[in-house]
Amino acid sequence: MSRHSKWATIHRKKGLIDAARGKVFQKLAKEIMVAAKGGSPDPSQNAALRLAVDKAKAQNMPKDNIQKAIDKAAGSSDGANYENVRYEGYGHGGVAFMVDCLTDNRNRTASQVRSAFTKAGGNLGTDGSVSYMFSHQGSIVIPSDYDEDTMMMVAIDAGALDFEKVENTYMITTDASNFTSVREALEQADVKEFLECELTYIPNMEVSLDSDGQDKVMKLVEVLEDLDDVQDVYYNLAEEQE
Repeated sequence: MSRHSKWATIHRKKGLIDAARGKVFQKLAKEIMVAAKGGSPDPSQNAALRLAVDKAKAQNMPKDNIQKAIDKAAGSSDGANYENVRYEGYGHGGVAFMVDCLTDNRNRTASQVRSAFTKAGGNLGTDGSVSYMFSHQGSIVIPSDYDEDTMMMVAIDAGALDFEKVENTYMITTDASNFTSVREALEQADVKEFLECELTYIPNMEVSLDSDGQDKVMKLVEVLEDLDDVQDVYYNLAEEQE
C-alpha cells in the first residue's frame, strides 16, 4: 500500500481493537495456540510462535493472555485441529482480496466467506487468482521517540528495504526473509515498543474508487474481519487522500 494507506490502515486496526478488543484477542490467542502446538512452547525456539506473540504484543494483548494461550496449547486435549486456509477473490470495483483463515471446518469457513463476497457484489476466485498482485513483506512500526538517524542505520544495516518517518512513527518495510533480523536488531538497539510487527502482504498496485466505492469495499472488509475463522484480510484499495 502507499504510505498514506498504510498509516490509515494502522489507525483503523487500532480502532477495531478498541471497538472489539475481546474478539480480536480471541483470534490472536488462536493463532498463538496453533503456533505453540506446532512446535516448542518457547518463542525463542519457535519462529512461528515468536511471530504470533510479537503480533499480539503490537496489538496490546496483555502478557497474561499470551501466556495463557501458550499454556493452553501445551496442555490441550480438545482435539481441535486448525489449518490455514486462504481465499482469494474480488470485491466492488475489482478490488483484489486475500483472506487468511484458521479453521477446524473448511466447509463452514468457505460458506461464510463466499456468502460475504456474494452479498457485497463480489466473487471468490481460484487459488493464485490475486495473490500474484501482492508481495510478502515484513512491516514494523515503532514510535518516533528514538533518534531517527540511529534507527534508520540499525534497520538498513539489518536488511530493511525502506525506512520512513510518518507523523509520530517510524515505518520500516523488510523482505519476509529479513524480517526477523531487522526486528532483533531494533530490539538490541533498545526499542521497547512496537506499534506493528508482523509479516503481511503489500499490494503491488492499487485500485482507486470514489467515496461510495470505498464504503462498499470497507463494508466487505468489516464483514470478513468479523468472521471467527478469519485472521487477516488483505486488499489493494487505495485509501482516500486527505
